[in-house]
Amino acid sequence: MLAIIGGTGLTQLANLEITHRQVMRTPYGEPSGAITFGTIKQHEVIFLARHGYGHTIPPHEVNYRANLWALHEQGAKRVVSVASVGGIRADLVPGVIAVPDQIIDYTHGRAFTYFDGRERSVTHIDFTWPYDQDLRRRILEAASIAGEACVDGGAYAATQGPRLETAAEITRYEGDGADMVGMTGMPEAALARELGLAYAAIAVVVNHAAGRGDSRDAIHLETVATVTQPAMARVRNILECLVGCDDD
Repeated sequence: MLAIIGGTGLTQLANLEITHRQVMRTPYGEPSGAITFGTIKQHEVIFLARHGYGHTIPPHEVNYRANLWALHEQGAKRVVSVASVGGIRADLVPGVIAVPDQIIDYTHGRAFTYFDGRERSVTHIDFTWPYDQDLRRRILEAASIAGEACVDGGAYAATQGPRLETAAEITRYEGDGADMVGMTGMPEAALARELGLAYAAIAVVVNHAAGRGDSRDAIHLETVATVTQPAMARVRNILECLVGCDDD
């Protein structure tokens, strides 16, 4: 079953026919909200709003472990994360949709693994390619079927938040090889890998990163919504085609 985690700008799926919602508790606490079950074109889908359905949970306080655990417990095999990002690379301008293939983690202080505690043996996961390559391919194919342009690849810099970055920080991230910047990519991707979930992200560029483009002097938050709404409509088109191709 496919699970979708909605980020900023996607707290609900307009094309999801909801069948029921379920409040869950996990060994790691409560998820961001009730798990929403429904169908898109007769295909079962699970949906969860990462920041809560009222968008009240900041990125550094999201209970990522509970979120992924709950989706796994409800039978999800694949997870698509939808996230808003700032564009660092010159071609990643507001309105562009990308499917990243790498992550650089700058977060700190978050509960980032299920393999903690002295009663557990030391466990390492391979994270060479943090996003599932088959699921990435499916998303890109779905975008092509939907007629929605989508950039293949890019490195996602995961920052702590909730504040936005300084221009100097963005310059540092760019020097490190980052192409886009967001606040929720980690530890979500790593936790999914620990649970054996196929995980990939759809990144929506909603603004130039600090010090770039029209954000050279400041990021104009009041204009972000004008970019986000039509871009998320395109994401919903991609997701609709994706679930139509989902064969499990």
